[in-house]
Amino acid sequence: MADSDYPPPVTEIVDQNTAAIVGIDDDLEMLEQDAENANEDVMITNSTAIVPLDNEVEIVEQGAENANGGDSDDSKYSGSLLGMTGNTIEEMYEMYCRHARVNKFSVRKATTRLSTTGVELAKLFVCSCAGLKRSAAETTRIGTSRKEKRVGITRTNCKALLSVKMNKERIYEVIKHEMKHNHQLTWSHHHRSKRKTTDEKGKAIEPKATEFYPYIAYEAGGQEDVGHTMRDHINFVTRMKVEKIEPGDAQTFIDMILEENEQDQEFFYSVKLDSEARLTNIFWRDSLMKEDYTIYGDVVVFDTTYRTNKYNLICAPFFGINNHGKNVMFGCAFISDETTESFEWLFKAFRKSMGEKYPISIFTDHDLAIADGIEKVFPETRHRLCPWHLLENALGRFEKLKSENSFKDAFNKCLSGCMDESHFEITWKKMVTTYGLQDNPWFTRLYGLKEKWCTTLNKKFFSAGIRSSQQSESRNHLIGFKASTDTTLTGFYKMLKETVKNWRSEEQKDEFNCSRSKAESIFKKAGMVKHASEVYTVALFSDFEKEFIKCVGASSKMVQVLDTTMVYDVESIGDVPSNRVIFDCTVKSIRCNCMKFEECGILCYHCLRILHINSVQNIPDAYILKRWTKLAKSQVWDKLKTQISEKETNDFVTWRNDMARKFYNLMLLCQGNKAARRIIEEGYDTTLISVKTTLMGKQQQQTSAQSASPTTISPSITQGRSQKQTYMIGVWNFA
Repeated sequence: MADSDYPPPVTEIVDQNTAAIVGIDDDLEMLEQDAENANEDVMITNSTAIVPLDNEVEIVEQGAENANGGDSDDSKYSGSLLGMTGNTIEEMYEMYCRHARVNKFSVRKATTRLSTTGVELAKLFVCSCAGLKRSAAETTRIGTSRKEKRVGITRTNCKALLSVKMNKERIYEVIKHEMKHNHQLTWSHHHRSKRKTTDEKGKAIEPKATEFYPYIAYEAGGQEDVGHTMRDHINFVTRMKVEKIEPGDAQTFIDMILEENEQDQEFFYSVKLDSEARLTNIFWRDSLMKEDYTIYGDVVVFDTTYRTNKYNLICAPFFGINNHGKNVMFGCAFISDETTESFEWLFKAFRKSMGEKYPISIFTDHDLAIADGIEKVFPETRHRLCPWHLLENALGRFEKLKSENSFKDAFNKCLSGCMDESHFEITWKKMVTTYGLQDNPWFTRLYGLKEKWCTTLNKKFFSAGIRSSQQSESRNHLIGFKASTDTTLTGFYKMLKETVKNWRSEEQKDEFNCSRSKAESIFKKAGMVKHASEVYTVALFSDFEKEFIKCVGASSKMVQVLDTTMVYDVESIGDVPSNRVIFDCTVKSIRCNCMKFEECGILCYHCLRILHINSVQNIPDAYILKRWTKLAKSQVWDKLKTQISEKETNDFVTWRNDMARKFYNLMLLCQGNKAARRIIEEGYDTTLISVKTTLMGKQQQQTSAQSASPTTISPSITQGRSQKQTYMIGVWNFA
């Protein structure tokens, strides 16, 4: 963006000596007025260049302690900072960032006042939600036709701020601290003012750019404790390579499962042994997978297309679609064969692990053994076949059809493009006649299974919109790694865990973005669109907006009125025939014969058209599925935040991570200089002696106190420790 895209700079230069002696009583007012007039934060410098801060600035922290003490505990910064001082503007900024970390918001640098010699006299820091988003007319130069970028709105005109100025002692002092926010406070390491990528880290990771970010995350105790995100790391990192696992056996894998079970109280696993006590099948899921299934388990996708090539073992994950339209794992299994018996055992284990809750629909590949297993274990669930795999199978079996684009169009229309059953029958008959497939056994069998793959015949059953090739293709690359002939069982398991970890990290990022912004629409005055942007996630709002755009161009005709119930015919250009909509204006109930809401969970444009012409400003509550809203997983996130908060309180995680980051940066800074390294080593030895002396004195005091009282032994101490459960498995049965 060029400088001319921004408002003229607000420049205020004063005499340095006068300011230092007399003081600047009106600095705060002028700084605040500068930011308000610009309607955008700009940093004023002593040169002609203006640095725009339309987005939150990228922070590179120097690790300096603020002038009010070197205590690493951020809790003392939770309250008002009024009157606190520091030697530099960066120290004051670091102080405000610590306050923001404790109080769950992000900080942005605003305006600066300079002396005639370029010394910073006053500085204004604001909440990242300060100000308002400018319109396209304001951000586009005259004579250009640049397309406006569609991004979420994060600015709420928040008035929270921290104002700093140089006092008579020539040190910086907080003269005003406004702590009240007008938006939801969000706890997340994605806040830009909580992220840092120091020069020392950059030098260290440069030789092994593709591997170092996961290493840093491991050292820090998780991505949220690294201090910067993968996006900040992109200059040094492309993608982490999957670490090659040394060959292992089934016992190693079982040990890993048992370790997970010990660490997670809600972890579930089930194993199946053959007549010789050899392990043949195993299923597992963790506690968060069960939480996800409780929320998103109405639709399940079961995939058996992945194998560990070394053993030809089948990897069979269960997953679904979350409120952002992305994959979420429910559980996974390794099975040694594809028999009805194995699938029946697996489905029973899955059902038991989920508290006997049935999904509404389950999507699988075309396999008779899977179908038999579902019919026995999930009799109330609608079994659906993956449409993408059906098309691939059709093209694979009949080479001459691969080059026929018209066949693909006709087949896709049979899959999901028909209005009703009679329309499907006509379309199918025309397709098989055109390509001479009337007597083909495969297509004859496929027609007999039409209720499992034809969308038109499944509109009454919720499917979360899994009917197009787009979702199926993403499913086809589910695991996201390349298993080789050397990939072991243990290696495959670790790759699966890494995939789930990446999915969850992406989900947390989506949740964070939704919590601090709302989607922007071209229909700024439409009540239903505004309401949708407030309740739906960004991904679902995009689908809703597409339907609303269609509704604006549609036409409607009232055909009948019965008391408070009105019947309409709605159509748009190209729709044959029109769709029938029934609307009760008293209770705001609405129904369309296209049944999009029943199938996908959002209202179709036919219903939106009728609601719109009847001046309904909000989407009726009955037509907002919680699984698609921003609050779909709110209880789970609150639970996790509580657990994290309790953990930090109990085991000093915050203090340890903070100290680890500081010493890590110090080592990076000193590693290239021998004298500097010697200082660190000598300092470590001296500190270690002091710490041991302190701890020894504390221990002697405790010993003296205990010797004055009788010794007792808890009965639990005399009991033997429970032994770890072990399966002594010499061979995996691959027969």
